[in-house]
Amino acid sequence: MVAFGKKLKDRQIQEWQGYYINYKLMKRKVKQYAQQIEVGAQDRRHVLKEFSRMLDKQIEKIVLFLLEQQGLLASRIAKLGEQHEYLVQHPEISQISALREAYRAAGQDLLKLLFFVEVNAIGLRKILKKFDKRFHYKFTDYYVTTRANHPYSQLQQVFKHVGIWAVVGAISRNLADLQDRQGSYLSIYDQPSLPIQEPVIDSIKTAVDRLSRSTNFLNFLGQHALIMQEEELPSAVDDHVDDANYAFMSLLLNLVNTFLYMVNTYIIVPTADDYSTSLGAAPTVCGVVIGAMAVAQVFSSVYFSAWSNKSYFRPLIFSSIVLFFGNAMYALAFDLDSIAVLLIGRLLCGFGSARAVNRRYISDCVPLKIRMQASAGFVSASALGMACGPALAGLLQTNFKIYMITFNANTLPGWVMALAWLVYLVWLWILFKEPIRENEENNTAEEVNPGVGNGELESQLTERLLLTSEDKQQDEDDDDDSEEASEESRKPASSIREAYRLLTPSVKVQLLIYFMLKYAMEILLSESSVVTTYYFSWSTSSVAIFLACLGITVLPVNIFVGSYISNMFEDRQILLASEIMVCIGILSSFHIISPYSVPQYVCSAFITFVFAEVLEGVNLALLSRVMSSRLARGTYNGGLLSTEAGTLARVIADVTITLAGYLGQSSLLNVTLLPSLIICCGSIVATLYTYNSLY
Repeated sequence: MVAFGKKLKDRQIQEWQGYYINYKLMKRKVKQYAQQIEVGAQDRRHVLKEFSRMLDKQIEKIVLFLLEQQGLLASRIAKLGEQHEYLVQHPEISQISALREAYRAAGQDLLKLLFFVEVNAIGLRKILKKFDKRFHYKFTDYYVTTRANHPYSQLQQVFKHVGIWAVVGAISRNLADLQDRQGSYLSIYDQPSLPIQEPVIDSIKTAVDRLSRSTNFLNFLGQHALIMQEEELPSAVDDHVDDANYAFMSLLLNLVNTFLYMVNTYIIVPTADDYSTSLGAAPTVCGVVIGAMAVAQVFSSVYFSAWSNKSYFRPLIFSSIVLFFGNAMYALAFDLDSIAVLLIGRLLCGFGSARAVNRRYISDCVPLKIRMQASAGFVSASALGMACGPALAGLLQTNFKIYMITFNANTLPGWVMALAWLVYLVWLWILFKEPIRENEENNTAEEVNPGVGNGELESQLTERLLLTSEDKQQDEDDDDDSEEASEESRKPASSIREAYRLLTPSVKVQLLIYFMLKYAMEILLSESSVVTTYYFSWSTSSVAIFLACLGITVLPVNIFVGSYISNMFEDRQILLASEIMVCIGILSSFHIISPYSVPQYVCSAFITFVFAEVLEGVNLALLSRVMSSRLARGTYNGGLLSTEAGTLARVIADVTITLAGYLGQSSLLNVTLLPSLIICCGSIVATLYTYNSLY
């Protein structure tokens, strides 16, 4: 298998070869600097200054050539525009056809330029990551921040492709004008959603979408889902395979599964203590009832992740069936007067958790150009389900019997969810389309001609251009001296233990933070019914409204952070500030001064929950960037590790609530908040230590 540097060199456009980033030289310099620092021959500051100067020169070379090519394209399009104006006054079919072909040729050259920019952008990102790993220093953040924000920034030309959109617009508008519009006088600006039937325009849009790397709300929200994506060189073949696998209805069903599962998780929270009491248990047993689902999810995440290597349809079918029976047993426990049936029902619901499949489907089967939107949809569906669960519980306040089966506030959440999963099962069975697996595609992949429809250009650029499915497993940070890295180093992790060994200290700190925030949120949510009933005598409806209000904050907070805050501050600054605010929220929740008031509880709960949500988004965004690319695919992937960390935190939190209940309801709040405070303070210390050592 060929390493990235050799692959990059082999795939360069020959006549532009001198203008690409010299990846091999930069890689050799990184190794040389590391050896010099190790023997004390070079000072770290001198190395940073020298390497920054080298990068500046490389980027300047790329940008000046890019501007030159943009100027040539602009001049060419301007001349074609003069011909276009003449043909508007003196139309001739043969000349119009020739002009259309000339615009298409300009489009092909623009596509060629886009590939040039993208290859250089990926090479730049890879060499920055390699430098960070060698020197255990976050040079990337320093370099990008200082260069991108400077008024004379050349880096923005590479990553923001400032002038390219103007050329794209000119070609698109003129090709649209030359199409037969059946007498329409409207332009593309009057109807921006109107499709332009030009393959070259579609290819340009796809290339520009792939090139886009700027921070925005969808990017932030998509990383919140931790659906990991590896940086690859552009490939028309990959897009073709993605499109063949993609079905909108299947994606929608995947997101509905995510939504229903989150509703299923939180719909019982307002009534779990009453249900436990009605079956003869203590109110604090609600911690075990709520946590039983999380206990089962620890195991279900692993086997669903492994199952998704072979199928997506069958795991989702199995999940729906198990959840149907689990909810039915949860509801029947009331008439059977059995706490054991209640717990078995919740365990079954946990064994039906297909969130690993939901993430994996988006990662593997959604085209790259809309994968970030799909990832954002995953987070949005989860947030909506989290808000709808308690709200729905608040509406189910009734009591009646049908044939000896009781329907009341305790059992209706189970019956409603059982019905919902049954309807979903039928919908899934009829409309879900099983994607083609990679091994099936490999038999026909060589027969696909990537240049069809886009001329000789894409044949030149995409013929064996880029990473194969095996290459996608390679570790981007591999520092092997040889250009021929071993195939073993590119394979995904084959066990939890191997996956854990791939975690760097900074990644472990990120997972600790994720554990902390999930623990704090679970303590807050799971004990809310018991605490508010004891201190404030709230009804089930009041608890449901309170929890629904907490859940509703998720999307607005993520929009605000993703659109504004993340553009004003570095992620690590937001991370640390959010940890401190979560700590403040936990501290202000303690019952120290009597009487314990509603404003104190509600305000402290909102501070804890809102900043935990901010922390989750930023933390997972950082995690998706620093985690080894060997954890991007396979059964034991980064998404599974984060899910397991979060689920384990929820299990421990729910067990803590149940154990604390033996000390009495008067002590429950302070006893459960104490571990949250200790873990939160520990994560703050770990964060400060990690970043001080890196920066």
